[in-house]
Amino acid sequence: MATITLQGKDIHTTGDLPAVGSPAPNFNLVDAGLADKHLSDFAGQRKLLNIVPSLDTDVCATSTRKFNEEVAALENVALLVISADLPFAQSRFCTTEGIKNVTTLSMMRSRNFAKDYGVLIADGPLAGITARAVVVIDENDQVVYTQLVPEIAEEPDYASALAAL
Repeated sequence: MATITLQGKDIHTTGDLPAVGSPAPNFNLVDAGLADKHLSDFAGQRKLLNIVPSLDTDVCATSTRKFNEEVAALENVALLVISADLPFAQSRFCTTEGIKNVTTLSMMRSRNFAKDYGVLIADGPLAGITARAVVVIDENDQVVYTQLVPEIAEEPDYASALAAL
């Protein structure tokens, strides 16, 4: 369990991020076309997981826009934005914002991803959705970087995440 804050008040996750150097946990999430997506669907690519509570918030939208811009210049990188939002809302956000370098993935069918990656919020007003985090996974599905953002209303460390790619 990790402690983070929401506007300065402690809240907790149900676990911890995967350890750097460990195999990335598999996942089953839902894409914009309502198809199941797994870690293996991105085999051979480096993966940046931008895990956000909801694209309907300013900080989540900002991090998605920034990573979208930065990843556009990189080769062999899958930018996955993962949230509890429905795929329809995720798609609408990307269309409205002109986001092109992102694969949005939803936890609409299961919270197992959030549990397996240690980002499921256990208490407080956001219980049941994810904390803000970034996980970078190499082309061999090994975790090479993680950040659990300590204050959910703050942006992640973009430079460190991008350097890990």
